Amino acid sequence: QVHVVESGGGLVQAGGSLRLSCVASGRTFTNYNMGWFRQAPEKEREFVAAITWSGGSTYLADSVKGRFTISRDNAKNTVYLQMNSLKPEDTAIYYCAAKSKYRSETYYRPGSYTYWGQGTQVTVSS
Repeated sequence: QVHVVESGGGLVQAGGSLRLSCVASGRTFTNYNMGWFRQAPEKEREFVAAITWSGGSTYLADSVKGRFTISRDNAKNTVYLQMNSLKPEDTAIYYCAAKSKYRSETYYRPGSYTYWGQGTQVTVSS
């Protein structure tokens, strides 16, 4: 079992920045690729970013490329999502998720991930 906890959400004005953190515990952190997803009211959960177990490869949704960055610190069992130039349409609950590195499912599908956090709210005002 992997326990995932997100933090760092909040209210920010358009154009501002936030950094989300996600700590995963319970199993060897480097056995997991990690992803960030978000879900706005009445919308489906959507892929935001993913990073492989070593940090060697990262993936970003087109909607956040050039504004968001995903990184991880394996010594701290933590993955980060740096969000810059935030827009009102970025408003959502942001979820962190863990996927075994031994599984070949695609990184952008929520169903590929086994362990999820409770989410952290990000609200961007215009």
